[in-house]
Amino acid sequence: MKAMVLNKPRTPLVWTDLPDRQPRPGEIRVKVLACGVCRTDLHVLDGELPKPKSPIIPGHEIVGRIDAIGAGVEGLSLGERVGIPWLGHTCGICPYCVGHRENLCDHPIFTGYTRDGGFATATIADARFAFPLGEAGSDVSLAPLLCAGLIGRRSLVIAGEGKTIGLYGFGAAAHIIAQVAKWQGRSVYGFTRPGDVATQAFARSLGAKWAGGSDEVPPEPLDAAIIFATVGDLVPLALKAVRKGGRVVCAGIHMSNIPSFPYEILWEERQLVSVANLTRQDGIDFLGQVPAMGIVTKTTSYPLEQANRALSDLRAGCFEGAAVLVP
Repeated sequence: MKAMVLNKPRTPLVWTDLPDRQPRPGEIRVKVLACGVCRTDLHVLDGELPKPKSPIIPGHEIVGRIDAIGAGVEGLSLGERVGIPWLGHTCGICPYCVGHRENLCDHPIFTGYTRDGGFATATIADARFAFPLGEAGSDVSLAPLLCAGLIGRRSLVIAGEGKTIGLYGFGAAAHIIAQVAKWQGRSVYGFTRPGDVATQAFARSLGAKWAGGSDEVPPEPLDAAIIFATVGDLVPLALKAVRKGGRVVCAGIHMSNIPSFPYEILWEERQLVSVANLTRQDGIDFLGQVPAMGIVTKTTSYPLEQANRALSDLRAGCFEGAAVLVP
């Protein structure tokens, strides 16, 4: 197999030949057909997440076909197309797992962070954490759903049932969740970098009722806001934008420091909450609804060996939607 390997944080990925790997009991080997490039991959690359596996093959928005099955695996078959998400394994016995909150497991394993991921021609996965994808949709179009879609959908659920939703940072997750919210009959307000008229136009093309800079006040108070951008300075701005009793959801795994802010913008029962990881049930619920929602992902494809360029372009905001690596 070939892979783009991170040998040390804050260094480029290295194109590497590796021995073929065999699945152990309970595991599957997947031939990678496409792997989305997520901002969390940048956090791994930049050393902003603690205790990564080292060296590590990043990538956790994996679409591929099973080409080897370990002992004891049931319900999956050779050649079947599956998706491999960020949450790659849970202990099953801690209070969070027992309480149906496996996203908060005390002893998790994460794809592309603490176990090798999908920036490769093949990967090994825990069979219990692989989602059957069926044959509808292209590999590239499905890849962003495995994290941007799943985390975005969980964030939308946690945001509540309000009818006016603000999305701060209009990248891969927001461009999917804007479509989900519109399908649900909600009004979407897109917030971008100040002056980024191209991305604001992109948000409106996906059904946003309004789009403007993150420094602007929306034309009406929001029921909830989801912050996908990793910028802590957006938290006070979002709190100011939501109505009394509104909720602000921080959707990223990492965020720059949140500045101090006056209590009055939190008062009147506004809430500030975070989202952590996902559950397998999130995947089952969301992926099962995708065909009915009619989600169309906007993707830019890169050859696997150009993963460093894709990450650089993501950092610079060079494309709309999501980047996807194709072996």
